[in-house]
Amino acid sequence: MNRACFTQNTNLSRALGASCIRPIKNNFVRMKPYLLLFFMGLILSIKVYSQQFEESKLTGTSDSLKVKVGADFAIQFQAIRHHADSTLIPLGSALNLPTANLNINGYLARGVKVNLEVYLSSRHHTDTWVKGGYILFDQLPFLNSALIDKVMNHLTIKIGVTDVNYGDEHFRRSDNGKVITNPFVGNYIMDAFTTAPVLEIMYRNNGWLVMGGLTSGNLDPIVAGYNATSKQYTAFNITDELAYYGKAGIDKQITDALRIRLTLSGYFNPRNNHNGSLYFGDRAGSRYYLVMNKETNNATDVDPSVNHLSGNWGPGFTNKDNSIMTNLLVKLKGLEIFGTYENATGTPFFGNADFNYSQYAAEGLYHFGKSQQFYGGARYGYVKNNTSSSVNRTQIALGWYMTKNIVAKAEYVNQNYKNFALYGNNAGFKGVVVEAGISF
Repeated sequence: MNRACFTQNTNLSRALGASCIRPIKNNFVRMKPYLLLFFMGLILSIKVYSQQFEESKLTGTSDSLKVKVGADFAIQFQAIRHHADSTLIPLGSALNLPTANLNINGYLARGVKVNLEVYLSSRHHTDTWVKGGYILFDQLPFLNSALIDKVMNHLTIKIGVTDVNYGDEHFRRSDNGKVITNPFVGNYIMDAFTTAPVLEIMYRNNGWLVMGGLTSGNLDPIVAGYNATSKQYTAFNITDELAYYGKAGIDKQITDALRIRLTLSGYFNPRNNHNGSLYFGDRAGSRYYLVMNKETNNATDVDPSVNHLSGNWGPGFTNKDNSIMTNLLVKLKGLEIFGTYENATGTPFFGNADFNYSQYAAEGLYHFGKSQQFYGGARYGYVKNNTSSSVNRTQIALGWYMTKNIVAKAEYVNQNYKNFALYGNNAGFKGVVVEAGISF
């Protein structure tokens, strides 16, 4: 499986001893907007099933092999301005490079699915590279046991290199070309999202769910590394840096009009000498391109792949991490409310003082139209740490689901920084981003 270097620049890659495999070049390196429009017209009649949270149990009874191929496409027009007491690069108003994902799902037997996800083009890499994949067991038909079949009616086992199921925010975020599940354009300020080796076991019954998982917590799993600064080699043993995580809650359709979901999640990594990536694991990058980039008279100032998480703020790579997140979803007819409280404590990978970050986020949406295909809403996010620095962000969005697999949306964003030595006392960005996306 090809993997791409996840660090922001080659110097950091060498310092961390990251192992990279050269991505595969392809014709999607510079996709044009008309390519996206072509696919729009091509699949107007195709329906797609999009899961809001965890995947539903597989219901097929066939043991024959089936393969489904899908894709995600997204493009944005950005008109954002930023300011700070320090000198920032000028920002224009233009289209961003389109992004795309390729998704392959193979149904190998009754209740058994394998998944492969590929980034065809992203902000961080304009070429093709494998994001990850997993195998999912909703049944174990090869054991030929009626008792196990009965137990598996409520169990799901997931193994692979894939998204860590910590919290519910990651189900409502954009993932490169996949923007259909995010009613806004940008993700959360402190973005708990990473792709890593995982083993998850989930129990679901009558709306209740309990999940436990193990992960290395590493975006780039390797067995040894080299630090160019200290000129030292390090052997990485997964048993020395395992992270444990879990989720418990209820997701209940109370009436035809009312749905409530409440979950509590925890992520505990007592030690990770290979840099834990829970808060630095988005290899695709932020939707706010080049914001808050300072002028250094270097070409990297305007390279979207260098500071690919621009606009985000959080612990970054970690050596020790203890995080909790609670999420509440209330959906009453066309009204949808989603809230988050998150706290992360631990030690940063590069040393320095221990960190403590807290995130508060709330969003309200109203869906309207004959089939609730239109929506409008707002999200407010606030993150602070133990050094009195803080970031707040307001997002206001309007959207239109033309079909279940085509969305167009516009967002006004206003983000402000407080007590940041990097930018001074008066810093932030605001403006409009318009986005179109397709998923099938």
